[in-house]
Amino acid sequence: MPRALWNGVVVAESDTYELVEGNVYFPSSALKREYFKESSTNTKCPWKGTASYYTLSVNGQENPDAAWFYPKTLPSAKHIEGYIAFWRGVQVEK
Repeated sequence: MPRALWNGVVVAESDTYELVEGNVYFPSSALKREYFKESSTNTKCPWKGTASYYTLSVNGQENPDAAWFYPKTLPSAKHIEGYIAFWRGVQVEK
């Protein structure tokens, strides 16, 4: 079962996922919500749309903008709309 770990804690886990550009995208239901804080950061991808971010907060440490998602994708990326991916030191196991 794919899972995402940061600072020694599983922050997301699910049998369901999408693989895009080498990144595992987890459904929002896979998140352990107590570790996520909304961020004001946004970036744009020419084929996926505008990404929003979450900061992870685990065991008193924060990892700013460590998770991203597309709340509303462009048509070419509908299969990951609302799914969450990770970077910045978050370990993703498949």
